[in-house]
Amino acid sequence: MKQVLIDIQLFNISPQQLLESKVEGRNLIVEGRLQTAEVQNGNGRKYPRSILEREVDKYKSGPIAENRALGELDHPDSQIINLKNVSHNIKDIWWNGDDVVGKIEILPTPSGNILTELFRNGITVGVSSRGMGSLKPTGGVQEVQDDFELLCWDFVSTPSTPGAYVAPINESLQFTTSEYKKINEIITEILCNNGCCPIT
Repeated sequence: MKQVLIDIQLFNISPQQLLESKVEGRNLIVEGRLQTAEVQNGNGRKYPRSILEREVDKYKSGPIAENRALGELDHPDSQIINLKNVSHNIKDIWWNGDDVVGKIEILPTPSGNILTELFRNGITVGVSSRGMGSLKPTGGVQEVQDDFELLCWDFVSTPSTPGAYVAPINESLQFTTSEYKKINEIITEILCNNGCCPIT
């Protein structure tokens, strides 16, 4: 039986990509690994390369080609991409070995603005694939079956897989309490700028 399959992992981006995207009037663009084929992930699942290749091809010729490869910030356990929570649009995806790599534009939506500030302030977040499909136990691994359908990739704050986070790669970034307070103030300002504050 088909079910919603959600898998989360690291999405590493370089500091240079962040610096290049700080030009006024341009949206933040990030690149990094979205998913990996033929390995057991943190949820005990394995995506066969042939199935993931098929879905990547469909995603490129469909949502990406049509400029609607949208994803959410903090995804739901749902087949529907909720437009009010959209934070980004995937511009391109390709293979690097068994890794699916993506180029992602962070949109100037309320959720996208939050994500942009998190990235620019070195906050670690996760990237999560969302799809529909069934699983079959094979040698101690839950193997994704041929009925799998990729829906999108989302960004999440607290991944279900331990250690599965997205972050700019910059070992020199160290945050003090006052810097974390400033980041929280930025997020509050973004959420509360229309006179209605959902977090107070």
